[in-house]
Amino acid sequence: MATISSVGVGTAGLDSASIIKKLVELEKAPLTTLTTQKATVNAKISAFGQMKSLVSTLSDAASKLSSVTGWNAVSTTSSDSKYVSATAVGGTLPTTFSVEVQSLAKAQATASSALLPVGGALGAGTLRLELGKWSVSPSSFTPGSGVPVDIAISASDKLSDVASKINGANAGVTASILSDASGERLLLRSKTTGEAAGFRLSAMEGGDTDITSAANTDASGLSRLVNGSTVTQAAADAKATVNGIAVSSGTNTFASTVSGVSFTAVQVTTAPIEISVAQDTSAVSTNIDAFVSAYNAINQLINEATKFDSTAGTGALLQGDSTTISLQNMLRSAVQTVTTGSSVFQRLADVGITQQRGGDLAVDSTKLKKAMTENMDELKNMFRNTGGGSADGVAVKVKAMATNLLSDAGFFKSKDNALQLALKRNASEVTRVNDKVDAFEKRITARYNALDTQMSSLTALNAYISQQVTTWNKSSG
Repeated sequence: MATISSVGVGTAGLDSASIIKKLVELEKAPLTTLTTQKATVNAKISAFGQMKSLVSTLSDAASKLSSVTGWNAVSTTSSDSKYVSATAVGGTLPTTFSVEVQSLAKAQATASSALLPVGGALGAGTLRLELGKWSVSPSSFTPGSGVPVDIAISASDKLSDVASKINGANAGVTASILSDASGERLLLRSKTTGEAAGFRLSAMEGGDTDITSAANTDASGLSRLVNGSTVTQAAADAKATVNGIAVSSGTNTFASTVSGVSFTAVQVTTAPIEISVAQDTSAVSTNIDAFVSAYNAINQLINEATKFDSTAGTGALLQGDSTTISLQNMLRSAVQTVTTGSSVFQRLADVGITQQRGGDLAVDSTKLKKAMTENMDELKNMFRNTGGGSADGVAVKVKAMATNLLSDAGFFKSKDNALQLALKRNASEVTRVNDKVDAFEKRITARYNALDTQMSSLTALNAYISQQVTTWNKSSG
């Protein structure tokens, strides 16, 4: 914007700078209105953003009530979870069964004979680790489907080096070292439990090419890790009975023994443990409460944004905004809808969810609990039945409405586009006004500069004439 550089109080006695400043301020007056308009538009963008967020929350709440998973939650209880714990997937039919645990799953563990000297090299060769299953009588090993893992041992490797290489080989076995008065021992343990997760360690020394040769089972060189080793714990499945029927599992968790139910053996039982699975009505109640709360949140926000204060005579930000009122009417219509999807409950009020003054929903917990206890299937149909038109459940209709509002071509996108356009127009108008003010300031400054110069000239002429008159008067006297 232009600035006043030279205009001031001229010889004519005019305060030109003050006059120009006040005239420019008058030209700037529209900027105050534009600033207020911009603030209002930004406030509306923020308000509709909050509404969009709350409608999204309502959509999520409606999704839970319109989906299968929102209604198939089950609760699982154990008569003593210190012995047996249990969980069940949604939709599992109510059931009760007893479990007795005879033994827990175990991982195979071995210990080599004591090795001396402590810290000495073992000798060059190859160690082979195989996963599989051991048979007790006669003792034999059946390799699993995995590929054996060979580990190269150098002539200078100590027992700690061997343990490190085993742990780095990802062979399904962990290694550690035990030191006692007899020397040091290599301890091996399978990473997983169960009979099928056993392992076998074999050694091939120096230049031998056959890992099964007799030379590899003596008490010298690398073979010392195999010769004299003992099984400190045999691999074993967990064993239990379900309603008296024997079952087993490679881990302490029986994931597929009872359909839909997973139970875990914690310790050997001394008496049968009762496991019960029942429909979890509390989860349904929580989902309904969340739906009601989500609806009330958006309703209250709209009420606050559109209210009129009769005492102060002022309206809120969106008071009188027809699109906001239309949005509220759409929301209220959706929760007041009637559905033919249930033969018992047709509307929310039938199950104790009623609309209050101001539009909020309130829940009669006693009436809702009765509906869940006596007619859960019909309650579910009232919310989530699909079939199109009047057959759609309340939650299905609310979800469809929310999805449309939130879509790229929906209410909120269109409203945001309109408000963003208003901001652009406001910015353009601010630029236009500022340009107009700049041009005006330049014109008026030039005019007052010219006026100041002209007035100064006239003042000088007036002084000259006055001087001449005075001189003439003296001469004539």
